[in-house]
Amino acid sequence: MEHDFDETSRPGLNADEEALLGEMPSLQDVGVSRRTFLEQTAAAGLGFFALELLAQEEALAALRPSPGAASAESALANRVRVALRVNGATRVLELDSRVVLLDALRERLALTGTKKGCDQGQCGACTVLVDGRRVLSCLTLAASADGKEVTTIEGLANGDQLHPMQTAFIKYDAFQCGYCTPGQICSAVGMLEEARRGDTSHVAADVGATTTRLTDDEIRERMSGNICRCGAYPGIVAAIQEVHSGRQTAHTWRLVDEQQLARVREEDGDATV
Repeated sequence: MEHDFDETSRPGLNADEEALLGEMPSLQDVGVSRRTFLEQTAAAGLGFFALELLAQEEALAALRPSPGAASAESALANRVRVALRVNGATRVLELDSRVVLLDALRERLALTGTKKGCDQGQCGACTVLVDGRRVLSCLTLAASADGKEVTTIEGLANGDQLHPMQTAFIKYDAFQCGYCTPGQICSAVGMLEEARRGDTSHVAADVGATTTRLTDDEIRERMSGNICRCGAYPGIVAAIQEVHSGRQTAHTWRLVDEQQLARVREEDGDATV
């Protein structure tokens, strides 16, 4: 049997059901629309963010800057009192126990000559001297240097008189960009003191010798923890050697010509050099 229905008819409903359905509210009047929900959610999120930002600003504003500090003191969770003798002057700091010596020097004492390179103890740019021994300040807790003598690149010179190692670095052009230079110089000073104490190295000819006359290879090995991305190693070795032995190194570098370059390629067996 065929049934004809118009668009407004509801098949299967009797008159009472039709009346009941007509009395029910429209679904369009229930809840909120998707657009309204998203707008309200975004507004609430921005409101919480603004409240959190205001709370942080109030907390920072309440902090008192440490005397002579480069920036305001951060909120400390594990406060320790550390007395450092830095470049001949005693400096007392209140720090988080997890603060490393590098950050204490740069951010609290404004001694920015010590550089933050890899921050993982691999490049040597942060090298300073603690009680005369070279250390990587990015891996050294500031609290562990309490009561010790810390010497940074700023403390090597005596007023306007440069340290001999600084003078030698200038003489031999032992730097280019200069970023690694403070760590190189501090490391070189500490390394020569190690040699004077008789500390040996992997390439020493006599590991039992109490005094060491360093060869260029020994200097390279002992300085291998300090990386120069500019490649100024020949000048660095020459500068250290002069301070160590007084032996001056002639500047013999020059540009190679095509014939010399071809001979090098032939000797290396690599025509793509």
